[in-house]
Parts: sequence; structure tokens; C-alpha cells
Amino acid sequence: MMEIAYQPRIDSEIESLVERINPPRVCVDNDSDPECTLIKVDSANKYGILLDMVQVLADLDLVISKCYISSDGEWFMDVFHVTDQLGNKLTDRSLILYIQQAICASRTGGITKEMQSNLKREVQQRHVSTEHTAFEITGINRPGLLSEISAVLSDIGCHVTAAVAWTHHERAAMVIYLEDGFNGGPIIDPIRKAQVKDHLDTVMEAHHRVGDVSHVVVRVVEAKGAPVGWAHTERRLHELMYGEGDYENCFDCDCFGDRCDALWRGRCERIHVTIEACNGYSMVNVKCRDRPKLLFDTVCALKELQFVVFHAVAGAKGSTAEQEYFIRKKNGCTLETEVQRERLRHCLVAAISRRASQGLKLEIRTENKMGLLSDVTRVVRENGLSITRAEMCTQGEIAVGSFYVTDVNGGETDPNAVEAVVRELGGAVVSAVKAVGMMPTRMGSTSDSVEQNKAKSSIGRLFWSKLERLSTSIRSL
Repeated sequence: MMEIAYQPRIDSEIESLVERINPPRVCVDNDSDPECTLIKVDSANKYGILLDMVQVLADLDLVISKCYISSDGEWFMDVFHVTDQLGNKLTDRSLILYIQQAICASRTGGITKEMQSNLKREVQQRHVSTEHTAFEITGINRPGLLSEISAVLSDIGCHVTAAVAWTHHERAAMVIYLEDGFNGGPIIDPIRKAQVKDHLDTVMEAHHRVGDVSHVVVRVVEAKGAPVGWAHTERRLHELMYGEGDYENCFDCDCFGDRCDALWRGRCERIHVTIEACNGYSMVNVKCRDRPKLLFDTVCALKELQFVVFHAVAGAKGSTAEQEYFIRKKNGCTLETEVQRERLRHCLVAAISRRASQGLKLEIRTENKMGLLSDVTRVVRENGLSITRAEMCTQGEIAVGSFYVTDVNGGETDPNAVEAVVRELGGAVVSAVKAVGMMPTRMGSTSDSVEQNKAKSSIGRLFWSKLERLSTSIRSL
């Protein structure tokens, strides 16, 4: 029988009052651990707050080596073990202050420009905070697609100020921020916006097979810097990919969890997901190769599917990461059928593998100019390479970006082709290194993926044995 937990209805005004009475407390602790900075957060609980906090840390490109999540009724306490990219503790006072302010602000009005200006470093937020028009594009992927799109935009006088593009399982999703290349500022004129959209629709519909569907959606940023229907760009890309159904036929490793000895020896590149019932929750265990922003991507998938994370623990052993979540649906239900569990497994595998890095990573840094994205992507395409993931933004007079490239079949790049790209782009390429990431997810049948192959051990079970004591300590804070 399906387990349903009682979920009291909380009025939004009462919830707001509770938050004002009990604002979040953020403690940045550099004394408890010799290797990491501990960021401890406790506050009144709110749906989606875990993703908001992880997003703040991800946008700062911080490394989360471990984390402990626990919700006790309407209260939560989270602990994140973090370092910078070089493995150092966080000692910059402006950075510590920003983290404290940003985590608290994520519950209320969002991060302000004043907070960002007080930080003595750049915040790599995955959205544009100035006046731009955003175009969301989804459809079937093909070699040279980003090059075709950026060429059309350049031809009709649109300047790309930022762009993020993901490809996965023959699907493509992009968020491209534009300004008027002639007059500057956002594209406000409805006729002009419709013209740009029509050109993009034409590109996306070219070479389509029967039954293929593509979408181009326009979002306009208001003058105050927050878009109508605003969403963090990477969160939005997860939503767009999910809407495209890229998770279908997206399966994990045949060997589940601890049964895959190759995983712990660092030889298995596949993603392992197991789901089982545990103490009134659905317990989800994820094991895969560790990489930056892994926690953000998995929590984002759970939020997109309207799951509430009540308790969780995550960490890494060598190059292998393990995460365990105790979840229920937002309506209080657990996962009771194999169909429900299989869908969640597919979605988690897709969310993790969307950002998996393959091929060669080209780092670009050059003068910001009209048509730059078109120039870079054209050179890549003309040399027989295909872009699997890209991110570019402008910083005043400078443009920076990362482009992950393979050959047109998704294989290794030809060194001669890479050399030609670097030569043609001149000094714009600051590095070209092999990307390290997970192998593509397996596509095919999952007839063997039944619950009898559950993992025999669980970091969550060890965590669960200490949970009652942890909950007691939270209540006593």
C-alpha cells in the first residue's frame, strides 16, 4: 500500500512570518576541519531551499567534498565541506560575507548587485544580470547547429552577450542572451523580436525528420535586471532537456552499486542508481565518477521532479562520488512502483550525464566583438569538429568561453584539426586540454534492472543510525 505522509497546509503569509522570526543562520567554520571550510546553515524549512543553497556555492565554483542534510519537521540543518578549486580553505573575508548574505538572500529577494560588488572576485552566476533579451532554443541536435544559429544572429545584427548550450542523447538546449548589435540594449521592439525568432525557427527546422519538434522561446530581461519568469540558466537548461525527454532510454550501469567492483577501482565510468524503501522514505543511492557541480545537478533533478529531500549525505572516495537521499514526493508519497522508480533512475542519470565532459576543452579569451561566437563556432565546424557543450559570456571589453569538441561522430578529435582551430583563432585560445568526465550513458533495454539487485550496504544506513541524535541537536539550537 502506498505510504502517504500528512502534509499540513501552510499559508504563504504565515510562512513569510516564520522566516522573518527565524531568519537563516549561516556559520562559516574554518576551525573544525583541517582541510575544509564548513558552511553550516540552519533555518525554518522551505521547499526548494536546498537547491538554492547549493546553487550559491556552485556559482562560486567551490568544491563540495562532503555534505550532510537533515530536515526536522519545519526546520533544517545543512553542513557543507567546501574548498576552492585549488583545495584551499575559504579565507577571503569578502567571500565569506558574500556566502552568508547570498544564502540568506536566496530565501527572500535574491542576490543583489550590491552584494556582488562587495565581493572581491567575480561570481560565475549562470544568468545575465544586465539588460538583455534571452532566447531559449530546444530541438534535435546536429553537427554545426550552434554555428548555424550564431551565424544567423550575426547576419541580422544581434550581438551575443552570453550563451550556454548543452547536447545530450541527440537533443540540444540553449539559452542565448542578445542585445541589439546596432543600438545596444535589449531587443524590445515586438517586430524585431519576432524577426529574430523566425530566423531561429528556420534554422532549427532545417534538416528535420518527420515528427521532429523544435522550440524557440523569447524571454525579456526587465530594466532592473531580473527577467520575466526568471530562472537560473543552468537550472533552466535542465528543465529544457527534461522537457525534451532526453532521459528516455537513458540507463545506468548493469551492475548495481556495490556489486560493481570496477566502480570502486576507478574503472567503471557508468552511473549507478538504486532506489528502495527505508523508514517511510524512498532512499536513493547514486554512485558515479566525481566531478564539479555533481551535487547541483542531482538536487536540480530531484527538484524538477517535485521531490523533497528530507535527509541526505554525500561524499567522495578517490574519483568516485556517492550520494544518498531520503526523499518523498511534494505531496508526501513515496515511490511504490517499479515504473516510478525507473523513471527517477532515468532522470537522475540524464541530469548527471548532461554535463559529462567528453573530447577536448577549448578555453577562449579574446576581445569582445560583434559576431565572435559565430567566428569561433565556424572555425570549429569547418575543421570537422562538433561542439557538444559550450558556455560563453562577455565581461566588458573581454569575452571568455569554454567549448567542448569532438569529431562529428562524437569520437576523439584529430590533433591536426585541433591545431588548425588554434592557429585560425590566433591568440584567442588560451588552452586546449582533454576533458575528463563520465562515459556516455548506456542506451537500450533494462530488463535486468529489478529491485532484487539492490546494494547490500549503504552510507545512508550508517547516517540513519545517527539521525535521531542529529535531529535532537537541531531542535536544541
